[in-house]
Amino acid sequence: MQNIDALPDPISIDCTEHNPDQLEALEWLVTNRQGSYACSTVLGANTRRYHGLLVAATLPPVGRQVVLSLLAEEARWADRTMALSSFQFADAISPDGHRHLRRFIHDVAPTWIFACDDVTITRQLVLAEGAAVVAVRYRLEAPHPVTLQVRPLAALRDFHTIRRAHEAHKLRFARAEGGVRIEDLQGAAEPAWIGMTGARFIDAPQWWYRFLYRQDVHRGQEGLEDLYTPGWFEVTLQPGAWVQLTAACGQKEGLDFDACVERRRGHRAELAAAVARDGDEATRRLAAATDDFIVTRQTPAGPSTTILAGYPWFADWGRDTFIALTGLLLLTRQFDRARQVLGTFAAAIADGIVPNRFDDYGGSAHYNSIDASLWFVLAVDRYIRASGDEDSWSQRFAGPVRSILRAYHDGTHFNIHADADGLLTGGDSNTQLTWMDVKYAGQAITPRHGKAVEVNALWLEAMHIMADRSRGVDAEAADHYSAEAQRVGAALANAFWFPEGGYLYDCLTPDGPDASLRPNQVIALAQPHCPLAPAQQRQALDVVIHNLLTPVGLRTLAPSDGRYRHRYGGSWESRDRAYHQGTVWPWLMGPLVQAWLRIHRFSPEARRQAGVWLAPLDEHIGAAGLGTISEIFDGDSPHWPRGCIAQAWSVAEVLRAKRMVQLGHLL
Repeated sequence: MQNIDALPDPISIDCTEHNPDQLEALEWLVTNRQGSYACSTVLGANTRRYHGLLVAATLPPVGRQVVLSLLAEEARWADRTMALSSFQFADAISPDGHRHLRRFIHDVAPTWIFACDDVTITRQLVLAEGAAVVAVRYRLEAPHPVTLQVRPLAALRDFHTIRRAHEAHKLRFARAEGGVRIEDLQGAAEPAWIGMTGARFIDAPQWWYRFLYRQDVHRGQEGLEDLYTPGWFEVTLQPGAWVQLTAACGQKEGLDFDACVERRRGHRAELAAAVARDGDEATRRLAAATDDFIVTRQTPAGPSTTILAGYPWFADWGRDTFIALTGLLLLTRQFDRARQVLGTFAAAIADGIVPNRFDDYGGSAHYNSIDASLWFVLAVDRYIRASGDEDSWSQRFAGPVRSILRAYHDGTHFNIHADADGLLTGGDSNTQLTWMDVKYAGQAITPRHGKAVEVNALWLEAMHIMADRSRGVDAEAADHYSAEAQRVGAALANAFWFPEGGYLYDCLTPDGPDASLRPNQVIALAQPHCPLAPAQQRQALDVVIHNLLTPVGLRTLAPSDGRYRHRYGGSWESRDRAYHQGTVWPWLMGPLVQAWLRIHRFSPEARRQAGVWLAPLDEHIGAAGLGTISEIFDGDSPHWPRGCIAQAWSVAEVLRAKRMVQLGHLL
């Protein structure tokens, strides 16, 4: 119980001080270890097709489908009626549950408190850790009983799509095992079972039409959905007693609400204590948030740990995983899980390439990345250093690392190979192999084929890692990698310096150097073996800070560039063309702070300044996706949050940056 003291305080929102639009902009998220989740807004209205009270991973951690979308809830007593629900339709918010919503508490179990006259109803939600099951429970505080009606609204669809009543479907329901079973007889989705303790069920199948998903509309997507309901549950609430509704994907399953909450609370307290028992509130909140992204994947060798890149729509991506590994698993001292994550990807290496991502539907892995394999090498080294698990290096990871470096040097897919000067090159005008990987209508929006600056910085660091790890074990290998590191370092320092601009070229293409002012160079500046002269390092970092730094991260392109996009939104094409052309990414605060602190030798003033840069993200933790950090932000002020509401490398790298400031050394 001692660790409970390390838990961050819940985020408590006085809903009477917010209008419906403001409550609709605040999103909450509950996850489980299988990739299932529950997610919606404080208001209660879904604003995305990805929102739902139970979004189930049918092929854990992927194959996700929206099972239970919403609950229409209404309390009745005497001649009074109090709605608890608020839905956004095409022309109005209805019912008016927001008028009765007094407080929302973001905690392990999100809590809503409604009140009208002498009646107060508390609603809480929790998700089972090991199964696609959600429980919503209600407690009454009043001098008399109240009748509660709860109507489930189901979607039963893939979470990337939407359901429309006029389109082909065969949604039906039947009473089953103390509740109701809803299924699509066409077999397009897994069925849902829903039951409620002490309640009677009233058959009243209906379609409810034209739920409006505002965030989808903002993203240029279709934003109207119809939902199916089989009827409603009716139960008498007695003062002080809990009544629970449970929904499961597939067959009936129970859920012990209190036990689940206590397990989750205890685990998150351990994470917070491992990172910073006495740290600031934001640090402890981020430490607790790391748990959302850690899930189990079934591999040919059995279940293993992996990392989901972001909620609500990303699966496990290699690059994101290795960048996030330090903040999510090493700082929280979950070394066994970190080793499993690395093993999951190591087992899938093909021709020296680590998967860029695993498939959303359980298909073959995708390998279109030049840098994921190099981030893997750095992640392995960080794991060994943090855990002291030297045996895993010799027994599990030295072989895969050697295979990566050999394949990259000699040549592998996507024309990846070491050039005559030792620098790594790859791709062509039709590929998108770096993290700036958007491709629209066959066109790479940010073409970076050739020699990318951060790729070669990682390539150089991988050489140093292998040289260090070979010393005392294989003298010939140590000498070889050391010599290669010297050659690559000299070539990088000579070829990438842009004297007229005082910073690093972003990429050396077959058509010449690309002088676009982008943040990728901070990854090179952050590395312990950065080969630039100290004066060059300071100058390049100052240019980046002056042109790219915002309160919430680094822009992906300088505003002075004619291709700069100040806003991320609109159609799919518009979003893709802005994604890496000015849009701000908070994960880049990790390498920025690392570079700043390393270059300035962790001086007290440098640490103070880095803390100032990170402070606005502390505020963001309670302003969009509650308790977490968004994927991206608009390039221009006021830098509205965009993309995923919870992104693994955003949380991990901001947490890592905060800990470097607090501890005064590299992590």
